[in-house]
Amino acid sequence: MASRLDEILKEREKKVDSLKKKGIDLYPARSIKETTNNEVVENFEKYEGKTLTLAGRVMAWREHGKLIFGQIQDQSGRIQLFIRSDMMSKFDKTKQTLGFDELDFLDIGDIIQATGEVVKTRTGEVSIQVKEIKLLTKSRLPLPEKWAGIVDPDDAFRKRYLDLLMDQEKIKRFERKAKFWAECRSFMADKGFMEVETPVLESVTGGADARPFVTHMNSIDQDFYLRISTELYQKRLIGAGFEKIYTLAPNFRNEGMDDEHLPEYYSLEWYWAFADYRDNMQLTRELYRHVAKKVYGKTKFVSRGMEYDLNDEWEEIDYLKVIKEKIGVDIVKSTDKEMLEAIKNAGVKLTGEISRARLIDNCWKIVRKTIAGPAFLLNEPKFMSPLAKSKPEDPELTERFHIIIAGSELGNGYSELNDPVDQRDRFEEQQKAREKGDDEAQMMDTDFVEMLEYGMAPTSGFGMSERLFWFMEDVSAREGTLFPPMRIKNKV
Repeated sequence: MASRLDEILKEREKKVDSLKKKGIDLYPARSIKETTNNEVVENFEKYEGKTLTLAGRVMAWREHGKLIFGQIQDQSGRIQLFIRSDMMSKFDKTKQTLGFDELDFLDIGDIIQATGEVVKTRTGEVSIQVKEIKLLTKSRLPLPEKWAGIVDPDDAFRKRYLDLLMDQEKIKRFERKAKFWAECRSFMADKGFMEVETPVLESVTGGADARPFVTHMNSIDQDFYLRISTELYQKRLIGAGFEKIYTLAPNFRNEGMDDEHLPEYYSLEWYWAFADYRDNMQLTRELYRHVAKKVYGKTKFVSRGMEYDLNDEWEEIDYLKVIKEKIGVDIVKSTDKEMLEAIKNAGVKLTGEISRARLIDNCWKIVRKTIAGPAFLLNEPKFMSPLAKSKPEDPELTERFHIIIAGSELGNGYSELNDPVDQRDRFEEQQKAREKGDDEAQMMDTDFVEMLEYGMAPTSGFGMSERLFWFMEDVSAREGTLFPPMRIKNKV
């Protein structure tokens, strides 16, 4: 027995054949679109009585004898089509315009061009009183009727084009995301920073504690890593004499996925010569407030059930003190066993190689989830920060800060280590950790150390990812990404 879908597909193919017989090009190259649907709807007084040509996808179609009400949708939204048989032009093969009778060959999902007068119907809806319709694209597959009720929600990400088409609020989200990054670029330019490019393929990867992707370059028969950060190359540019630089580009970390992490994500990272971490704390606070106001027109948000206001005074939190206060662990004096016990008591289960640094990091993560922010986390230990400069008054602590918002880290910056001897020692400690099985520890980068030996100015760097956008939208990482990575779904 034929399924309902089979019947629909056969019916659509009949319409395709009928249009072809009439000499209609189903996929013409030439089209006209004079403005957007939303522009006409929002500014009716400006367009009332004028004849316009609009274009979009047919999303609704109701026939009442010689009268048809339809809706076409473009990126901006929908507009109603008001079609009367006595107002429509006749079929014209030369002009490729459809007559009223040929409208029977159209389907929901077709992309059309409609020309007519801008009017309001008796119900007060802004409409195009159609005189001519031209087919621009024939849809051979039917659009889903109840996209929100699909059985497998992952299909919304696999078929993202349908997900966005059926839910225009999501299109608005990604318009805001584009504005989010545009405002970041505008802010950096206003502050005198220059955008630079850095390699995606690196022979030695570093700048973060993360597991890299590995690939192979055939032309020189050598393995490369997809970058996990732009840090070490940007600091090479500081060594070359640049003073204010940034990158806005994707990074790649071959790790797990959850509501806050994806293996591929965009980040903004900058380096500022003759500045320290305190200078960057002020700059980042300005940036976050700027983006919030420009994109959302506000500074108050609710993310992950936590409310915060970026316009508030940003609290400064001491790394060692807050862990001891909240879970009773002294990360300097407590044993590994004591820390592991505290972590287990908090309901966290660790697997794989468990180093002291990893234990401390997990103690902090338990505490972090309770902080709404906005706040700066300060005084991270040196052995947790292999690229940060030590504090002069306490060499075991670093001039580093994390931005804490809604229980998560939404930015990281520090005064950059520029002592080549100290840097080599820290790289060697990291290398030992790698040899013991910690594949997230940083690699020894002798070329970078050599650059430091020539001399790099006192510098502060900062990096933030698109996670800030996800939090401002209060959506998951996958929901805040146009095409998140998905396991291929086998077709039976």
